[in-house]
Amino acid sequence: MDYIEHETRMYDALNTPGRPTEESGILDLDITEYRLEMLYGQMIDDFTWKVAQRPMSMNMNELIRLGSLPWSKLPDLHTSSNTASSYLEALADLNIKHLIHQRNNAVESADDCRRKFVARKLFPNVLRNDSENMQIFGVVDWEFTYEAPPELSYAPPWWLLIEKPEYWPNGIGDWTKVVDCHLKTFLKVMRDCEDRAIQQGRLKEDQRLSGHMGQSWENGDLWIMYAVLHSFAFDTIYWHKIDTRLFGPTESPEGAWKERLDFLDEEGRDEMEKLVARKLKEMRSRVLAWDLDKYIVDFR
Repeated sequence: MDYIEHETRMYDALNTPGRPTEESGILDLDITEYRLEMLYGQMIDDFTWKVAQRPMSMNMNELIRLGSLPWSKLPDLHTSSNTASSYLEALADLNIKHLIHQRNNAVESADDCRRKFVARKLFPNVLRNDSENMQIFGVVDWEFTYEAPPELSYAPPWWLLIEKPEYWPNGIGDWTKVVDCHLKTFLKVMRDCEDRAIQQGRLKEDQRLSGHMGQSWENGDLWIMYAVLHSFAFDTIYWHKIDTRLFGPTESPEGAWKERLDFLDEEGRDEMEKLVARKLKEMRSRVLAWDLDKYIVDFR
């Protein structure tokens, strides 16, 4: 990849000044509105690209690298998913595969395994129902660019606060409150860019993205998209943002899985207990799986 002359990174321009480099970045909450609008505006631009192979997302890469998922278990979304629903269901299926095939550190206890299993079995229901003038000179790391249904683009970007919601120091509830303010700025900049594109004939009125993003934030759809794209954050997002949308209020996100067991049929409960027994055995043995595809055959 060609080197791009630059003074700093977008990450550093948005990060809290003086934050230790060994800690994850967090948006500078004292950043001016002008600076945000200038930076956000440059991230919204025209470009075209073509996908010629199976989309390999960052999430898929991490499932293989960290979650022991065999290559053979990745869905061929480029050729087999011709609708948004089939695409999202294939991504949701990756979450149960992740739980099944990650050998070590996948669960903490039998009940933790049950909690994770219940969430993954119920989730498909929701699918069915400072530099010189701060000018951005280029974007790098396009290796995980991929083709996907427009519904994934309707979700507002999680990186507005730099840190992901599941890692936010004060919890996901506080992340939601803080990002709400900065999302308004981002959407204002996007609408301005859309207005210019429409005036120039490069965009049609019904092709605006800002309205979809605003709606996704208001109705909570962004959490569904986040859950299918971030497998390692799935449990946090499901129990805090999605479960109550499906089944109503609960006393505690941590204990809600016990209340939801009634939504599993007998076959589902049997599948759950077999998985629990297998995961507890793996917790004791902690054998590394070198031949991952052979490992799959062994447990068919």
